Amino acid sequence: MKGFNIIYCAVLVFIGLITVLLIISVFPITGNIKFMIVQSGSMEPSIRGGSVVMVKPVEDYKIGDVITFGPYSKTKLPTTHRIHDIKIVDGQSVYITKGDANNAPDLREIVEADILGKVLASVPYLGFAVEFVKKPIGFALIIIVPAAIIVSDEIRNIWKEIIKLKSKKKDNEQDKEITKLKEEIGKFKKPKDNG
Repeated sequence: MKGFNIIYCAVLVFIGLITVLLIISVFPITGNIKFMIVQSGSMEPSIRGGSVVMVKPVEDYKIGDVITFGPYSKTKLPTTHRIHDIKIVDGQSVYITKGDANNAPDLREIVEADILGKVLASVPYLGFAVEFVKKPIGFALIIIVPAAIIVSDEIRNIWKEIIKLKSKKKDNEQDKEITKLKEEIGKFKKPKDNG
């Protein structure tokens, strides 16, 4: 029973975490923090494909910072790479990026307006779960599985209560029967002679 409760709690915590990440990846958060999913392995081993990264704009980007940049829409996904070099062109910083797993820097140079933010943290593989939940079957499972767990737990609790009530009712009926039998026995007892 104790093992079931641990699994029950673990499943609910996991589902809660996925739900929170799903919500905050869709809606903006104060401070421009965004959570995004790394789709490729170009930053391995430091950031694995399928990781969730927390991205926040900063005032100054330096060589070595891991940044997320590019368009961000349903059809176009941003890229997460490390700043490899910085050039100044017409008084504006131009960033040359490179994935840690890539042999050469990216061909496209980017400007600060293209940068969504610096990667502050990453959680490996969690992105696979978030992506799965975004699909209809995954969304259904995130509602059905916890609902099934909660309903089965409640059914088990109700069943225990029913058994307790039946046992209590049986005890009460036995008490009534004993009282009735005592009364009947009392009728048959003859009063003692006092003489």
